[in-house]
Amino acid sequence: MSLLITDECINCDVCEPECPNGAISQGDEIYVIDPNLCTECVGHYDTPQCVEVCPVDCIPHDPNHQETHDQLMEKYHRING
Repeated sequence: MSLLITDECINCDVCEPECPNGAISQGDEIYVIDPNLCTECVGHYDTPQCVEVCPVDCIPHDPNHQETHDQLMEKYHRING
């Protein structure tokens, strides 16, 4: 399942550089996560790095993009060759 940045985001800029897949970008008002690129850091790290560095805990799982660990690993291989 990919992650989602909620409107509690304070635009602190710490999450974007931590994403190894480039899934996080500045949206109109807050940062956003592209579910096509988010692997929850599967293939890179044991835990999602954006969640680890977020000071306001505003990055939950996205209920609209549920994926298994195996699906996230497949996405990781597609993105990273």
